[in-house]
Amino acid sequence: MHAYRTHTCGALRAADTGKTVRLSGWIHRKRDHGGLVFIDLRDHYGLTQLVISPDTPGFAVVERLRAESVIRVDGEVLARSAETVNPNLPTGEIEIRAAEITVLSEASELPLPVFGEPDYPEEIRLKNRHLDLRRETLHKNIVLRSKVIQSIRNRMIGQGFLEYQTPILTASSPEGARDFLVPSRLHPSKFYALPQAPQQFKQLLMVSGFDRYFQIAPCFRDEDLRADRSLEFYQLDVEMSFVTQEDVFAAIEPVMHGVFEEFAEGKPVTPYPFPRIPYRECMSKYGTDKPDMRNPIVMQDVSDPFRGGGFGLFARILEDAKNAVWGIPAPTGGSRAFCDRMNSWAQGEGQPGLGYIFWSDDQGGWGGPIAKNLGPEKTDAVMGQLGLGKGDAAFFVAGDPKVFAKFAGSARTKVGTDLKLVDENRFEFVWIVDFPMFEMNEETNKVDFSHNPFSMPQGELEALNTKDPLDILAYQYDIVCNGYELCSGAIRNHLPEIMLKAFAVAGYGPEVVEEQFGGMLNAFRHGAPPHGGLAPGIDRIVMLLANQVAIREVIAFPLNQQGQDLMMNAPSEVEDKQLKELHIRLAPPLKAS
Repeated sequence: MHAYRTHTCGALRAADTGKTVRLSGWIHRKRDHGGLVFIDLRDHYGLTQLVISPDTPGFAVVERLRAESVIRVDGEVLARSAETVNPNLPTGEIEIRAAEITVLSEASELPLPVFGEPDYPEEIRLKNRHLDLRRETLHKNIVLRSKVIQSIRNRMIGQGFLEYQTPILTASSPEGARDFLVPSRLHPSKFYALPQAPQQFKQLLMVSGFDRYFQIAPCFRDEDLRADRSLEFYQLDVEMSFVTQEDVFAAIEPVMHGVFEEFAEGKPVTPYPFPRIPYRECMSKYGTDKPDMRNPIVMQDVSDPFRGGGFGLFARILEDAKNAVWGIPAPTGGSRAFCDRMNSWAQGEGQPGLGYIFWSDDQGGWGGPIAKNLGPEKTDAVMGQLGLGKGDAAFFVAGDPKVFAKFAGSARTKVGTDLKLVDENRFEFVWIVDFPMFEMNEETNKVDFSHNPFSMPQGELEALNTKDPLDILAYQYDIVCNGYELCSGAIRNHLPEIMLKAFAVAGYGPEVVEEQFGGMLNAFRHGAPPHGGLAPGIDRIVMLLANQVAIREVIAFPLNQQGQDLMMNAPSEVEDKQLKELHIRLAPPLKAS
C-alpha cells in the first residue's frame, strides 16, 4: 500500500464499498456524536467523511487534534444509509470506517478559520495566505485560473500561434506607466526595467520573421492600485504579421468567446463577431470607454429643447458653444423618492446635484423643477427623444462633455444598477475602436499620445502631415466585457518615417526616439511586415469568470492595496553589503512640507 494514500479525498464512490483504502488530508471539520467522532477529511480533490470509534487506534489523539491538522487514515469503505447520504458531495454516498489513524502534522491554533469561510480582515487573510488558499472558494478560483490559462493556450495553438518567451530584464522607456527599476551590479549607475508589457519584443519577433506569436506574459507597472489592478499581472500577449484590424479581431474573438463559454457555467456569452463602437460615440452614449453593455441605458444629447430659455440654468450653460446637456434615461424610475436618492448620490460624488424629470401620477404627467420651468411641449420633446413614458424618469447633466462625461457615465451605471436593469447573469463583449491617436495633456497643455505610441495612425503619414493632431484616429482597439477593459491592442506603426513623425507630433525629437526605441527603429529600417496584436488580461478574465470584483481573489499570492506582500514581508530593507555591491546609497525620504 502507498505510504500516504490509495485514493484522494474526492475519488471514492458507492462502487468502492467494501474496499480497504488509505487516505491522507486535512481535518476540515470534526463532530462528536455520542462517542463516535465524524471527520470531514479534505485534500485538493474533495472531502470524504470518516467515522472513528473509541476503540480505533489513535482515537484519543484525534479527539484532541485541532482542525487543519494533517492525518493519514486506513479503513473500510462503507455505504451510507439512505437518510444519511449527502447529495451535495461527490463522495456523499460513502464513508470510511477508520481502522488506524496516524498524525502527519499537528496544527496549532489557527489565526484564520478554513471551514465556513467567514469574512476576515484582508490583512489577516493575506498574512496567512497559505490558510486562505485552503478555503473552498479561493482554492476553486486558483484551479479555475489554471484551467483558463490551459484553455487559452490550447485555443491559441489550435489557431496556429506559437508561444515564445521575451526578456524580463529590459530597458526603461518613457511611455506608459512608471517602470520598476532593477540596479545593475555589473554596470554601475545603470538600471534594467521590468517589462510593463513585451510590446517592443513582440514587434521585433514579427520583424524577425515569426508570424503568429503568443505568450502568457508577466507584466510589471509601478502604478496606484485598485481592485482590478496589481503591480504585477499576467496577460495573453498576441502579435500577428501581415494582418489588418479585421484579421486580429477574427483571430481573438473565437478564443475569448470560447474560453468564456467553456467556464461561464451556462451564462450566455456574446456571439462573435462582437459589436463595435467608435470611441467618440461610446463616450457620448455611455460616458466611458469601458461600457457595461448589460446596462440598456443609452445617454443622448438633448441640448436643443433647453436652448434660449425655459430652464434658465441650462440655457445659460448652453450659451457656450462647447457645452451640452445630456439626458440619462431611467426606465421605471418615475418616483420623486428615487430621483431624490439620485440627487443625494450626485452630491456625495462632489456634484452640486442632478437635475431630473419624472412621471408624476399626482399630476398625470411629467413633474419636477425642470419640467415646471421648461414647459409641457419642450418637456414632452425631451422625454420623447429619450423614449420615455409613464412610470419613467430622466436625469440631466450640463456643461462641457469632456468634463462631465465620466460623472454622467457613473450616473448611468448607478441608475441601471439601482433600478435592476442590468442582467448580471451574462457576459457581454464589445470592441471599442477608432481611438484618437493624440490628446491634449491637461498638465502641460501639449499634445501627447492618448493610447499606444506604437500604433498606426489612420491615414498614415499624410494624416500626420495635414490633419489637426486631435482629429487623427488610430488603428487602436479595446475589448470590454461587463464594464471591464480586458485588453488593448493596435495595428502597429511599422514604418520608420511614420514613427518619427508621430513622436515628433507628441513632442519627442528624433534623438529621443533613437535613444529610447533605437532597437525597434533600426529593425524597421531592415524591412518590417505590417503587424498588429493585443493583450487580454488573464487576471481580469478569471476574475469575471469566478464572479469576483477584485483580482486578488484569483491570484495565489497577491499584494495588498499598498503594494505589500504581508506573508513574505516585501518590500523589505536590504543589507548595506548588497547596496554597496550595486553602488547605491540610500537617501532619506523627503518630508512633506
